[in-house]
Amino acid sequence: MMRARQVVLAWIEAFNQRDADAAAALYHEDATNLQVALGEPVVGRNAIRDGLAQFFGAFPDSYTNVESLIEEGEWAALEWSGGGTWRGDFAGWKPNGRSFVLRGSGFFHVVDGRILFQRGYWDRATWFGQLGLPVETKSPI
Repeated sequence: MMRARQVVLAWIEAFNQRDADAAAALYHEDATNLQVALGEPVVGRNAIRDGLAQFFGAFPDSYTNVESLIEEGEWAALEWSGGGTWRGDFAGWKPNGRSFVLRGSGFFHVVDGRILFQRGYWDRATWFGQLGLPVETKSPI
């Protein structure tokens, strides 16, 4: 069974391959993903998969780089940098070809080799500002 660090590294690999199915397979069926800047958690593997698929459709060159990754028992803490170019519909808006670069952190609770809970921190104003979106735009992820 994979440890927390290994699961997060597999998640990053799936993310960088823009493979929503592979990333979703790393979650428990009833997992929760709370991206604090968005406010509302996404609950359930299928909903998480759908959000990732929408994100990858909007930003087909998206990427995440590991800045640091710390493991403590069932928890992994990730500091990341990443970005992408807006090429597909996102949050009800048409693409404008703008790119973004963002830094953030995430915390993953991994139980029995799968993500049970994920919490992410990043700056919404920085991301949406680079895309030219109003900060209050509701994001699907």
